[in-house]
Amino acid sequence: MTSQHENTTPQPGDDAFEGYRKDLDDAERKVAGEIDPGVRAMVVAVAVLVLVGTLALPHAGVANGWDVLAYNQDAETERIALFSRLFVWFVVIFGIGFSMLALVTRRWSLAWVALAGSAVASALGMMAVWSRQTIPAGFNVAGPSIGLIIGWFAVVFLTFHWLKVVWTRTNIQLAAEEQRRIAAAEAEKHQEWNVG
Repeated sequence: MTSQHENTTPQPGDDAFEGYRKDLDDAERKVAGEIDPGVRAMVVAVAVLVLVGTLALPHAGVANGWDVLAYNQDAETERIALFSRLFVWFVVIFGIGFSMLALVTRRWSLAWVALAGSAVASALGMMAVWSRQTIPAGFNVAGPSIGLIIGWFAVVFLTFHWLKVVWTRTNIQLAAEEQRRIAAAEAEKHQEWNVG
């Protein structure tokens, strides 16, 4: 005896299911491209604010971060080295700019750019401090000041937290990757049977 009620739930391989598959794949790609910083979002935001604050503090002698960024008369008087100028530019572009964009948009790619730029800024900060500590004899200029030191520590701190954010995967992303691996393995197995 056959039932008059047929199962209307879409099954894999049905045309109705294939319409849903596209929607599911689109949603999966959207989730895979996003970050979920959680509580670290507040930590990163505070680190960005600290970096903004260090621009107002002296980096060397009377030259503050804004002077180094613009390379104005105060920066020239203090003989600010290339490492210090690059450090401040990387802090502004990556430590502040891309970090804010990544937090607001939650885009994975922007978080990676913020991480990479902050990592380079960390190395440049070390070189900037070193260049202020190894001034040749005969130059009457100041060593590293509080703004440069705090800025360097803040960008190292920011780099660490961006690293934790971009490497942390959400449960949804892990489950989606597992489903994609299973589907790929089944498709490959199905293809092997159809070839011969």
